[in-house]
Amino acid sequence: MDNALDYTYEDISKMIDHSLLSPTLTDEELEAGCRLAVLYNVATVCVKPYFVRQAVDLLAPSPVKATTTVGFPHGSHSTRIKVAEATAAIEDGAEELDMVVNIGKVLSEDWPYVRSDIRGVLEVVRQHGKVLKVIFENCYLQKQHKIRLCELCGELGVDFVKTSTGYAEGGATLEDLRLMREHCPPHVQIKAAGGVRTLDQLLAVRAIGVTRVGATRTAEILDECRRRINEAKRE
Repeated sequence: MDNALDYTYEDISKMIDHSLLSPTLTDEELEAGCRLAVLYNVATVCVKPYFVRQAVDLLAPSPVKATTTVGFPHGSHSTRIKVAEATAAIEDGAEELDMVVNIGKVLSEDWPYVRSDIRGVLEVVRQHGKVLKVIFENCYLQKQHKIRLCELCGELGVDFVKTSTGYAEGGATLEDLRLMREHCPPHVQIKAAGGVRTLDQLLAVRAIGVTRVGATRTAEILDECRRRINEAKRE
């Protein structure tokens, strides 16, 4: 376990995208989630697309940013629909977008299509100075697919690659995260999603080089972080 003095509270809190994507979440629960994110000072809140504008209002004037999804959760939308989603999200105030690749096209190894699909969304994001994370959904892919996606994303210059949506058959694994870090250039950051539920799990992925984590158990993780830091100060 890391010594708590090796990191500050903000080092950990600013790794977290607080995830509010469950299809059953009500508006009241989304509002409460945004308030929690402000209270814990996380990096972003990832909300369902229709809620972006409300999230922006709820998060102001805190530094916590609004994030939403594109092509979620299966990545099968046509590129023009993904571009329209990205445009609408940015107009509503989203600062970061988490886009799912076309999984079937990846498995078909239609790399020109996959490249064009990512590039279409990236162009919109770059025009507005926002951040793009590309979701692979690793549980459906073989090693060669993951490596090629890392290479493509590096060539295109996306901001982050992300393991998973959190809504498929599997989430982030240490093996996949090591593979992604190895095959992405340094300018592409890594986000782990699905399965990071404790501070120790977050610290384990941080040690690999992960800089962002999608989490639903944000309060539990950060309460434990504060407890350990306060305990270390007393020693």
